[in-house]
Amino acid sequence: MLNQLLYGAKLATFPTAPAGELETRPVLKKLTLAHRALAELKGVLGIIPTEEILLNTLPLQEAKDSSAVENIITTHDELFRAELRLEELPTQATKEVQNYAAALGLGFELVQTQGFLSVNQIARIQAELEHNNAGYRRLPGTTLKNQQTGEVVFTPPQDYDTIMELMGNLEQYLNDDSLSDADPLVKMAVLHFQFESVHPFYDGNGRTGRILNILYLVLKGLLELPVFYLSRYLIRHKADYYRLLQHVRDTGEWEPWLLYMLTGIEQTARETIRLINDMRQLMQHTRQRLREYKFYSQDLLNNLFRHPYTKIEFVQQELGVSRLTAASYLNQLAAPGGLLQKYKLGKSNYYVNQPLFDLLARLA
Repeated sequence: MLNQLLYGAKLATFPTAPAGELETRPVLKKLTLAHRALAELKGVLGIIPTEEILLNTLPLQEAKDSSAVENIITTHDELFRAELRLEELPTQATKEVQNYAAALGLGFELVQTQGFLSVNQIARIQAELEHNNAGYRRLPGTTLKNQQTGEVVFTPPQDYDTIMELMGNLEQYLNDDSLSDADPLVKMAVLHFQFESVHPFYDGNGRTGRILNILYLVLKGLLELPVFYLSRYLIRHKADYYRLLQHVRDTGEWEPWLLYMLTGIEQTARETIRLINDMRQLMQHTRQRLREYKFYSQDLLNNLFRHPYTKIEFVQQELGVSRLTAASYLNQLAAPGGLLQKYKLGKSNYYVNQPLFDLLARLA
């Protein structure tokens, strides 16, 4: 347990709690199921021939869904068109989702290279998300409100020194396993509660907190890639998410919150396993059809799955062919009865792997 936890509007200090106070019998049962699902997910990640396919598609789904929790709504079509960087200007919502994906990518790089997450690194992730350097809150006035009624339900710490003290405490708990013998998934749920209760930034706290969930799983070796999009579960059960966060603040009772998060981890892992298996089957089917073309290659197949919407430049760069050759490949694949759909945007063309798009869009 964190040495300092937020209940209600007051800061209370507690000794480090043993795992037994958190890991009740129902929590332990859920932990078994959640760990089993995560282990299976970790095992299936290798069935896709190159990790770039997963890194180019699944984190974008998490970015879209996490942003939707904050009522930042965009579509798969808008996101994939924006990735092409053609003449069309992306919507503000699409830009914010792209910023989220970039922040998640930065965090993943930091975890891989540094092996820990510091207060300063968390600030870098939030700055990438918000595209500003406002940093940790220094001004009072931040409150958390009921989204339906507008009523203030919680007032987080208002002064900078307290915020930084609590964030330092969070940094220790996040990185130093000697502080608690609780299961990592329990600790992830406690960390998320604490981060959202400190609410350390002026903006982007919810999305930053959800990025930290994924990074913590990677940090603890429970995931190898940041392809776990828990935000879809949170959207489906959004009212429970806010209610149970507040329930911990009001009562100090952890079990309902922990069960909620562990259920989300298990369900999300299972759904991601199904998605990756479906992607593999689709790749196998596409490979068989692609072999009918004289220019078949594994690199071309990978390109069509790395980019649900692709363009001549992507094929040219990733296959090391001329622009004329890349255009010829794509146009042949987009002929009637082919593997791709061809569209025009301004003066440029782009090509859609429609079965892959449908597979990813069904998650909405």
